[in-house]
Amino acid sequence: MTTELRRLRNYINGEFRDAADGRTIDVVNPATGEVFATSPLSGQADVDAAMDAAEAAFPAWRDTTPAERQKVLLKIADAFEERAEDLIAAEVENTGKPVALTASEEIPPMVDQIRFFAGAARMLEGRSAGEYMEGMTSIVRREPVGVCAQVAPWNYPMMMAVWKFAPALAAGNTVVLKPSDTTPASTVLIAEIIGQIVPKGVFNVICGDRETGKAMVEHPTPAMASITGSVRAGMQVAESASKDVKRVHLELGGKAPVVVFEDTDIAKAVEDISVAGFFNAGQDCTAATRVLVHESIHDEFVAQLAKAATDTKTGQPDDEDVLYGPLNNANQLKQVSGFIDRLPAHAKVEAGGHQVGDKGYFYAPTVVSGLKQDDEIVQNEVFGPVITVQSFRDEDQALEFANGVEFALASSVWTKDHARAMRMSKSLDFGCVWINTHIPLVAEMPHGGYKKSGYGKDLSAYGFEDYTRIKHVMTSLG
Repeated sequence: MTTELRRLRNYINGEFRDAADGRTIDVVNPATGEVFATSPLSGQADVDAAMDAAEAAFPAWRDTTPAERQKVLLKIADAFEERAEDLIAAEVENTGKPVALTASEEIPPMVDQIRFFAGAARMLEGRSAGEYMEGMTSIVRREPVGVCAQVAPWNYPMMMAVWKFAPALAAGNTVVLKPSDTTPASTVLIAEIIGQIVPKGVFNVICGDRETGKAMVEHPTPAMASITGSVRAGMQVAESASKDVKRVHLELGGKAPVVVFEDTDIAKAVEDISVAGFFNAGQDCTAATRVLVHESIHDEFVAQLAKAATDTKTGQPDDEDVLYGPLNNANQLKQVSGFIDRLPAHAKVEAGGHQVGDKGYFYAPTVVSGLKQDDEIVQNEVFGPVITVQSFRDEDQALEFANGVEFALASSVWTKDHARAMRMSKSLDFGCVWINTHIPLVAEMPHGGYKKSGYGKDLSAYGFEDYTRIKHVMTSLG
């Protein structure tokens, strides 16, 4: 008996549609490795239709009052809570994540983030009005930028969609959002939910592959392109957007250093770092996967971290004892395995280092020690459940190692010495520095990096302002 595959569809101008030319992509459940749905492989005609819809809807949405947009976003947040079980089911089927953790760690933050930006909508104002030239009054206006082309990643499909559309809609922009080709299911459901609340054309979703995203960014209509993804993808977006001087918002890769000093409570640090490194199968650009440990506690720390890895469980979504599910796709499993296969002779796999099971894309919690600063696995993002450990002798060397990568998104410092923590937080070249913790996020604080981790901020008032433009208005008093 053959099970009929679910058919996912684009959402354009208030209605669900297949791709104009009928092309589709298979969507795989990574926990089973089996196809469960098809989604549109959108082409230029679909991109044109979505952009036309967003452009037509923009003037009316732009002219709504902040209070009206706030009401809409609060309704969306309420609807997400009401449809939480459906959202969880779609996300889990498309990512293989544990059901319980998706319910507890994703739905509440998403709802809170939407409500935060609902509040931010009421704060859309200029900074001053005054006379800076005799006989003239100046006013500063903040305005929406226009149509936003947004591309979300596959590691947190639902939450990253929220990070994209919530500030954009709150500021008065209209949206064309593309989910990853491997994880469109929850985003299509989000379109169904939002489509019942916003005017047609304000929020559009088109599914597709890399070429679809490229067509979106190169389209003349959007005033802004926003992407969360790889460095390679970000560079391509920046290059494409430069051709017509679009605004660009990039949240790219990470290689977060976790600097552990000798006065740290080792057991507590190991417990927290192992969770922050293995959560979501390490498929998080802020994951605690590059640990730097003072040489005096290195061996003990490694031993305890290896034990924590051995005790950490991966498995099927309905298993309540698992910390994380599978890697997202077959290519990602190949990439993670490749890093381990290519380890230099001086490296030592302390735990894991292998695929788990013969169904799906599961990989064991892995700890690798004995590494040098220029090793491939230290310099490049693995994006899997792999924690590397290096030893350092003093604060200066810790900073040298920590900052000695091309990424600059997140970092953490573990010490009881307040002054040292402050010195490190000043000198670490990363967009976020956690002290004695790693990975918590709140809607009120900005998330974003430097260097090859991109530019622009998600969350917070800073992220909201990224979706606005500034206008100076000067009027004569004569």
